[in-house]
Amino acid sequence: MAAKRAAYVLDSFAVLSVLQAEPGAAQVRAVLSNAARRRARVALCLVNYGEVVYIIEREQGLTAAQTAIAAIDQLPIELVPADRALTLAAAHLKAQFSLAYADAFAAALARLRGATLLTGDPEFQPLSHLVRLRWLAR
Repeated sequence: MAAKRAAYVLDSFAVLSVLQAEPGAAQVRAVLSNAARRRARVALCLVNYGEVVYIIEREQGLTAAQTAIAAIDQLPIELVPADRALTLAAAHLKAQFSLAYADAFAAALARLRGATLLTGDPEFQPLSHLVRLRWLAR
C-alpha cells in the first residue's frame, strides 16, 4: 500500500516568496521538490494565483507579471478553480475572521482538503485552530 502524500496549499505569500527569492523561498522550494517527485501534492486556488499576478504587475509591470505566470505554470502545482463549494467556504471564513478575501480562499481550500497552508502572513494566525499552518520565514 502506497503512503499517503502530504498535501499543501500555497497562498500568495508563499508563491511570491519563491518568485522573488524571499526568505521563505527555501521552505516552499522543498515542498515543490517533493511534489515534483510525487511525494506531496501542492494546490493553489486560482483566486490566489490572480492575486500574485496583480501584485507583481502593480509593483513591477506587465512584463514581470507575464514572466511570473510562465514561472508558476512550470511548477508542480494543481491550480484549483473557485467553484461554488470553495467560494461558500471562503465566504464563511471571511464572515468570521478579519482576513483578506483572497486569503479566505487559500484557507478554505486547505481546510476542505485537509492540507497544510504554507504562509508567512500573520493574518492567518486566528485560523490556526481550523487550518494546519506551516509558517514561512519572513
